[in-house]
Amino acid sequence: MSTVKKLIHGMEKKYVVHSVLSPICMIGEVVMETLIPLVMSKIIDVGIANANLAYVIKTGLLMIGIACVSFTSGVLGTVFSTRAAQGFAFNLRQRLYNNIQTFSFANIDKFSTASLVTRLTTDVNMIQNVYRMLIHMCVRSPFMLVAGTLMAFKINSELAVLFLVAIPVIAVAILTLSSFAHPRFKKMMKKIDVVNATVQENLVGIRDVKAFVRGDFEEDKFYKVAGDVKNAQVKAEKVLIFMMPLMQLVMYVSMIVVMWLGGKQVVFGTMKSGELISFFTYVTQVLSSLMFLGMIFISIVMARACTERVVEVLDEQPDITAPENPVMTVKDGSIEFENVSFSYSKDMENCVLSDVSLKVESGQVVGIIGGTGSSKTTLISLLPRLYDATSGKIKIGGVDVRDYDLEVLRDAVSVVLQKNVLFSGTIKDNLRWGNENATDSQIEQACKAADAESFINSFPEGYETNLGQGGVNVSGGQKQRLCIARALLKNPKILILDDSTSAVDTATESRIRNALKEIAPDTTKIIIAQRISSVKEADVIFVLDEGKLNGFGTHDQLLKTNEIYREVYESQQQGSGDADLAGEE
Repeated sequence: MSTVKKLIHGMEKKYVVHSVLSPICMIGEVVMETLIPLVMSKIIDVGIANANLAYVIKTGLLMIGIACVSFTSGVLGTVFSTRAAQGFAFNLRQRLYNNIQTFSFANIDKFSTASLVTRLTTDVNMIQNVYRMLIHMCVRSPFMLVAGTLMAFKINSELAVLFLVAIPVIAVAILTLSSFAHPRFKKMMKKIDVVNATVQENLVGIRDVKAFVRGDFEEDKFYKVAGDVKNAQVKAEKVLIFMMPLMQLVMYVSMIVVMWLGGKQVVFGTMKSGELISFFTYVTQVLSSLMFLGMIFISIVMARACTERVVEVLDEQPDITAPENPVMTVKDGSIEFENVSFSYSKDMENCVLSDVSLKVESGQVVGIIGGTGSSKTTLISLLPRLYDATSGKIKIGGVDVRDYDLEVLRDAVSVVLQKNVLFSGTIKDNLRWGNENATDSQIEQACKAADAESFINSFPEGYETNLGQGGVNVSGGQKQRLCIARALLKNPKILILDDSTSAVDTATESRIRNALKEIAPDTTKIIIAQRISSVKEADVIFVLDEGKLNGFGTHDQLLKTNEIYREVYESQQQGSGDADLAGEE
């Protein structure tokens, strides 16, 4: 599929109609504008020259009528092109966003968040402006160029040949300069990605910036990246700054030559005054059209880099997809890893998980513990297919996870990740991310199990309390409990708690564990924790070390047989606090 087809694919019919009507109106405007100088020359050479007032009035009224039609056509063309461009941008943004939603974590890792934001906003805006030009000015200007040239040749072919020399001069200049400009504009857009990334990082971490008094450092960092954008933009546009003066020079020289030679022909009687005025008008129209085409071409050069970046996202295919005939039911929460290895780079020489084999019965409470970088989070990310195993097989309910429908699988595996994310809206809105059809009773039951009911009821508006962006008005522990309640509302076969009680005290954590046993007895619960107390009562505990399964068993068994587990337990028992085992992986 060509780039143009990729960009306009799926656009609503009404916007397609507007895209067609706009150039039709522009052609109508050009036809009328081309007739006006011809009519004007008749007024001068026939009406005024022969002192025929009736002819002047009659022809003048005709010229006014033509001007009104031209004006109406121009207005309609602008309206249609604006609506078409807005619809085009809406369709393109929606397709980009929808495709991003299909991406796996590996696909998302390929593009930075800031880059995707830039592509959805700045890049699409640039393409939208060029699209409007293409169906508006890019139709009007060439048609005016042709029509004006034909009329000029009709009036005086000798003079017309002279200004035609300007066309190849401008064309060569445009093509030459654009070939140098495109790579520079592409580099400029990458610099804009860096600016967006810097702003995003600063705003997300604004509390840390202020807590560590790093405002000056962040200002200096932003000054540098903003300066890089400025320099890249200047370097890119420096190539194009010669284009407009060059076109104006060629235009004015052509006009001077036409006035000089045309004036001589009028003096010698080989050309009428009205014809010279009309001819001069046509020359102005033609050369103005050339200038507009040059400006459009500059915009296309600038938008070309944006188009390539947008098409990259549209062409990106999710590397995790459902099979043709997927399994639509997850029988239970049993889990089995068979010689599973995983590498983010797909390189088997650089695996973060190596030859992991384990088995979990449905309904069991499972603990996972290990040092920083032992790939605990990576291990559980393979269950809902956020990533696919590089080698080996993972089964849930006795079925390979790659055989399930993705939506069915992920509905059956509920994950509370290390970083708790809440969205703008009320507490109830956020909880219903787990189940949009959840009743108030179900919501209250889940919050009670997550030990969140008491603090929610302490707010004046209760479940209708607005959390703000990212849940800025609740504490870390409250965020964790809300996320656990949200996960429970999915009624999953497998519930994964990835260090998701680290911000609550041990008493609260104990209440949550006990409540989970009551509310979800048949759900397999996987607890990744940095406190031995969090996994002590688990049916089975797996110890990971540098991406390998170092041992497994109950708490008592591991104390006797596993050195890593025993060292962690003893360090915590000696009062060293919660050894930082989980980390962020």
